[in-house]
Amino acid sequence: DVLLRKYMIVSFKGDLFLKMNAVDQKYLSIDEKTGEIFLHKPVDRKKHPCFYVSQKEIRPLFNKRTFNRKMIIPCSIIVDVQVTAQDMDERNTINSRFNIISLKLFSLFQKENKYTVTLQAKDHGDPPLSSTAEITINIVDRNTNMPVFKEREVRGAYMSGVGNSRLAVEDKDTPNTDGWRAKYFFISGNEEDIFKLETDPITNEGILSIIKEKNYEKNSWVDLQIGVENIEPFSKCEKGKLIKQGSKLYPPDSVSVKVLMIDSNDPPEFQKTKVDLFEKEESDPGKVLFTPEVHDPDSTSFRFELVDDPANWVSVDEKTGQIRAIKKMDRESPFVDADNVYKVVIAAIDDGDPPASSSCTISIHLRDTNDHKPQLVNNSLIMCGNMSNKVMLSVIDLDADPYSGPFHFSLDNDDNKKQWKLDPYYGQQGGLINLNPLSYGNYSISLVIEDQQNNIGRETLEVVVCDCENNTCHVKKALSFHLGVPAIYSMIAGLLLFLILLIGFSCSCKKHQFEQTEDKGYQTLVIYNKEGHLLKPIVSWL
Repeated sequence: DVLLRKYMIVSFKGDLFLKMNAVDQKYLSIDEKTGEIFLHKPVDRKKHPCFYVSQKEIRPLFNKRTFNRKMIIPCSIIVDVQVTAQDMDERNTINSRFNIISLKLFSLFQKENKYTVTLQAKDHGDPPLSSTAEITINIVDRNTNMPVFKEREVRGAYMSGVGNSRLAVEDKDTPNTDGWRAKYFFISGNEEDIFKLETDPITNEGILSIIKEKNYEKNSWVDLQIGVENIEPFSKCEKGKLIKQGSKLYPPDSVSVKVLMIDSNDPPEFQKTKVDLFEKEESDPGKVLFTPEVHDPDSTSFRFELVDDPANWVSVDEKTGQIRAIKKMDRESPFVDADNVYKVVIAAIDDGDPPASSSCTISIHLRDTNDHKPQLVNNSLIMCGNMSNKVMLSVIDLDADPYSGPFHFSLDNDDNKKQWKLDPYYGQQGGLINLNPLSYGNYSISLVIEDQQNNIGRETLEVVVCDCENNTCHVKKALSFHLGVPAIYSMIAGLLLFLILLIGFSCSCKKHQFEQTEDKGYQTLVIYNKEGHLLKPIVSWL
């Protein structure tokens, strides 16, 4: 074997090979890895003047390995893909243009939303070489199938004012697309807007519910006609053209629904649910304030209850609902609001199963009376004697105008008038003025306060007169005194003299004894039968 030549293999994508006759007759061979050409036996020049060594044919190559196209069905049945393949062994580039016809694949498009088509470019070499490219076709499904109700008629759908019923449909379009999602609507039977239709986003079912109450006197059937369509408008292809509207399209599917409306226990109805009454406060109890009028379409037997009466001022008759005052009503009570209104709530309850009830609110507007006397806000005040001789008198009266201020102030004691005066003596406040300097201490002043209607309040005001130095009230102590030594001696001497006189008086009294009579045995009896006898007293006192 003779090495004839070594070729440099630079950038060929195919293999090197010798022409068929040189290889088949085993004259020459080439190392495909190194490019070395070997001669294996003598060559007759006359028979083989030359051998050609050339590069092996290159596989035809596509300009792109992958292609993506979109197909919208049903009318888009052709996908145009322009593919270029190149073979380095050929002088000309072959452009191939071809069509993929979806007619045979249309039934498959209902199952898959993406398809992959493999193209092969193959030359005519021996052996032939080839390469491939992929075309991905994404199927865009339009709304080509209308939703259809699974039941043609729904009977006995039951509702009693609450709850809902469900309507099921079937749609063969791609799930969770606008061409699949159902949209329900009323065709007839809901003229009063009592019902509402919604779509369950998960199951695509229609939900029928009640949104407005209606009083049915007895059990009633309501006939509803309900239609369904998709969010995306339905379309179809006819002779290669897409039809979206017109008489050639199918009408939406519909279903007949019969809803049983059950007559529920209606509550008693007050003719007036809010009542305003006007009463004078402090009126004597026992007065009938209000009697309600109530109607119950389902029952003639119902009772009344007192629901709210915070001050316990009224009572309600269980049978008639008559409201009666049982206590005097005070406008100034904390249970009366800022508008002088006291609210009472009663309820009417029927004998249904379960019982139904309704309520009525009675607002009692209380008119004021002069039932409160004016009185001092503070019954004890401080007068700073070293700074001022006046204090102001503040008054409170729980009554409203014209039964309150301005007030008239006066002194209720003549002795007080010598030391005090009132200025101002008329107004919302009064002023008490000291006429003469006072010793520091406590003083009581009797006051008379009258409102506009001469309702009198008598108050005793305690005034503390003090020295307000450093904003502190200091009451001066009473004057003190002490005795000197001579005075003490004089007091002792006087006391001793008093004791001497007392002792002398005691000693001047003599001790007295009893005398006995000469006539013994007679004791306390006087003898009268002796003539000329001198009578002597039995006992004599010196």
